[in-house]
Amino acid sequence: MKSLCLHRSLARGFTLIELLVVMTMVSLIALAMAGAMRTMAQTEARVDERLLRADDFRVASHFIRSTLGRVSMKRVEPPPPLGANLFVFTPQAQALSWVGVMPARPGAGGRSAFRLALEGPPGEQDLVIRFAPLEDAGSFPDWATAQSRVLASQVTEFTVAYQDARQSPAQWMPQWTVVDRLPSRVKLTVQTRTGGWPDMVVALRALPATARGGGPTFGGGGDDL
Repeated sequence: MKSLCLHRSLARGFTLIELLVVMTMVSLIALAMAGAMRTMAQTEARVDERLLRADDFRVASHFIRSTLGRVSMKRVEPPPPLGANLFVFTPQAQALSWVGVMPARPGAGGRSAFRLALEGPPGEQDLVIRFAPLEDAGSFPDWATAQSRVLASQVTEFTVAYQDARQSPAQWMPQWTVVDRLPSRVKLTVQTRTGGWPDMVVALRALPATARGGGPTFGGGGDDL
């Protein structure tokens, strides 16, 4: 008798309520899996973005340190008016131009002019470095004709600060007003829509004004721009 009742129960199948419960559970499991996969994809995208930003900072930092860190004390020619900057070095709060030595390669390298500043329309500005071989004249080249590389895109803030080691205590200043010597250190602050770079502090090791080398080349190597 019990065997017959069990057979009839199995033959009857699932009720509508049981089917709805099963379908609901399957839907919840599917939603949970989809949410987990979406979270994993977003996390992976954020990690990739951070790695890319870190790599951009590493390359830019290496290049800036190697050129700005070996700044040349090239003097302005002809001599500027009294009270004007004596060197081919333009320190501003949101831009910096200097003369440095291009990272050397076999048969290449040399003294060049560099300019680091924001370019582009408001809200869509990029941090751009421009560079050109330095001619004999004691002045900067026409930046509009110089080569350029974008170091960071969608920059929301870029500031330059200057430090004088002769002051005690040494403090960071938004402007460099000393005309007869270069700052001891320069600090670059960069913020983008996707995050900021660590503050980049570069110690300036002044080179003689006559430091020379061959012509510059770019590309084909790990940390060169």
